[in-house]
Amino acid sequence: MKIHRFDAQGQLRLAEAPLPQPGPGEVRLKVEALSLNYRDLLIEDAARAGQLPGRVPVSDATGAVDALGEGVSGWQIGQKAAAAFFRDWVDGRFRLDYLASSWGGQFLDGMLTEYIVAPAAALVAAPTHLSSEEAAALPCAGVTAWHGLVARGGLQAGDTLLIHGTGGVALFGLQIASALGARTIVLSSSDAKLARAKALGASDGINYRAVPDWDKAVRELTGGEGVSHVLELGGPGTYQRSLDALAAGGTLVQIGVLSGFGPQPNLGRLQTLNADIAGVMVGSARHLAELGGFLAEHGLHPVIDRVFDFDDAPAAYAYLRAAGHFGKVALRVGG
Repeated sequence: MKIHRFDAQGQLRLAEAPLPQPGPGEVRLKVEALSLNYRDLLIEDAARAGQLPGRVPVSDATGAVDALGEGVSGWQIGQKAAAAFFRDWVDGRFRLDYLASSWGGQFLDGMLTEYIVAPAAALVAAPTHLSSEEAAALPCAGVTAWHGLVARGGLQAGDTLLIHGTGGVALFGLQIASALGARTIVLSSSDAKLARAKALGASDGINYRAVPDWDKAVRELTGGEGVSHVLELGGPGTYQRSLDALAAGGTLVQIGVLSGFGPQPNLGRLQTLNADIAGVMVGSARHLAELGGFLAEHGLHPVIDRVFDFDDAPAAYAYLRAAGHFGKVALRVGG
């Protein structure tokens, strides 16, 4: 089979590898599509710094069941499935030892290959109304938005959500919130992207380059109250303004590092507001299944910006790094 690995200089190289065989309790998938996340750029940066030589990257893939290991039941050959971001987090509360089971990260090879083997318990049936590329967008970005906003944040009709940007997690948050009946305010530096976000259901849009004091603008849009939820995707560069835009009793869903790593803001306001911070790192296989069911119920389709061929993975990485995308960047395997 074909496989992409980072070489010693951190460059993706296409090579051949033996076809993996499923062991007891495992399933082999013939990969049909993959999607990239901002996390994949961080892994690429680590590879370019001399770390992770030989690592196979990418956490998100969907494919058809190709072979079953001993003792596997409940799966049929040809059935479409996706693997949860954490191989070992099936359900229940998160444990620190799950970190080492994230696909394509520091400890475990990922999905940028034509076949993968995964524990049957880590697989979730792909929603039948989605294409392979759409289903491949769910395990990281989709689950992150679902876990943070719904499972942890309790977002519901009548709430107001502030969303940073128009990338994968952001647009999943927008679609989920709109389907639930929540008001959504989207931040972007592009008026064109804000117009597209409104077409997806955004209630309001703010160009943060034109309006640098966007936290004040958010409060004005909400009658001085602020928003009940923030999908905080920026990091230290946006965190304080996100807190300033938060309403009393609200929830800030902390996900992002897009503006880099640095000192955290003063969190004293959190106590004054009786508000919460929900730190979120993707989610479990159960969250993935819940998200799939929600998308099917509401007829929602993930937003795919562009699809690359499997052999063109380096170009897909470069396109994602350029940060001009709206939604997800995907790869198609096998034509």
